[in-house]
Amino acid sequence: MFSLETLKIDLKSLNDSSIERNWELCDDYFEALEDAEIRSGKVSVCMSLQKTADSFALSIKSEGFVIVTCDRCLDDMEQPIAQESQFLVKLGIENSEDDEVITVDENEGILDLAWLIYESIALAVPIKHVHAPGKCNAAMTEKLNELSATRSGDETESKAVDPRWAKLAELKLGK
Repeated sequence: MFSLETLKIDLKSLNDSSIERNWELCDDYFEALEDAEIRSGKVSVCMSLQKTADSFALSIKSEGFVIVTCDRCLDDMEQPIAQESQFLVKLGIENSEDDEVITVDENEGILDLAWLIYESIALAVPIKHVHAPGKCNAAMTEKLNELSATRSGDETESKAVDPRWAKLAELKLGK
């Protein structure tokens, strides 16, 4: 079981001007997150945090893959992930996130990267998830094509066409 505690950084205890951490996030990481839509994958994450006078520059670089459902055949597929995010981290009165500025409660001083890393991975996943051509489940693709042809009114359909639709089709064709 992955411990999300390893993704917390105590900003108040940082003595160096910069730190770097690397994590290999696998299925147990995704399972440890509550309400996460992505449930499995393997992603290498490199985090760099540089201390400045009154803030921190945070860089998160992720590369690997996650498992998502193909929108066409509904089988699981590997979706490659490669992204880099930049944030400005400040100590303040309470925790908050605004676009690229993260405010950490100065009394606590703990930067929790667990959900931030997940969000950056999730945002790198394209909206449309489809296997490469020819890689979809053949049985599901055949059924999809069959149902699509039926729904679109394929001419091989044996049903009689309502005469009103036939007249409209003639008008459309300019007859």
